[in-house]
Amino acid sequence: MNSSTSHPRRRIRRRRLLVAAIALAAVLILAFAVQQSLVAASASVSSQENATGETAGPPPQDITGSVVAPSDADGVIRDGDEPTVFDTAGVAIANLDPALLDALQRAANDAAADGLEFRVNSGWRSAALQERMMQDAIVQYGSEAEAARWVATPQTSAHVSGDAVDMGPLPTLDWLAQFGADYGLCQTYANEPWHYELRPDAVTEGCPEMYSDPTEDPRMQP
Repeated sequence: MNSSTSHPRRRIRRRRLLVAAIALAAVLILAFAVQQSLVAASASVSSQENATGETAGPPPQDITGSVVAPSDADGVIRDGDEPTVFDTAGVAIANLDPALLDALQRAANDAAADGLEFRVNSGWRSAALQERMMQDAIVQYGSEAEAARWVATPQTSAHVSGDAVDMGPLPTLDWLAQFGADYGLCQTYANEPWHYELRPDAVTEGCPEMYSDPTEDPRMQP
């Protein structure tokens, strides 16, 4: 192949890579915004009152049916206060599955060499907080079916069991997409690039194929 043909092809290849990178960034930004809106709603709506003194939106219910308001003890992480994976003083990090937390911390230590910091947008959640987020999602998306593409029920959520974590910021997500499998950390759903769970076999076999969204996950079935 002579230089007159190779140079244009290299330029075309570079343009394609640039377009792909821009498209990925746009998807991540949009998906991250959706996730942040749900978490922020769960943290703030329960504490706001309207002009009549009634709470804005349906309050969550605990397993006994009594009304509860999600708080820090429920794993609420407020926008702007995202802890690192080493901040185990709060239950959102401390109540994660120990094996998942260990993998996250090992990955974070290695990623620090690239100047990255692993921030947690949402970790362990109480059943009450998960119910709050589900109700908020139903309001936001207009139906239980659509909400189920983004938020699991308290009975099926991997966050409630401590087996899932929502990560950020975007450079961290990019790093995890490239190297997370080396630690058994895998993105579970194609529509949630922030949601990671531990898959120990991924260290040798690579991450399993992602579900397009939680509704395809057999674990989410009632």
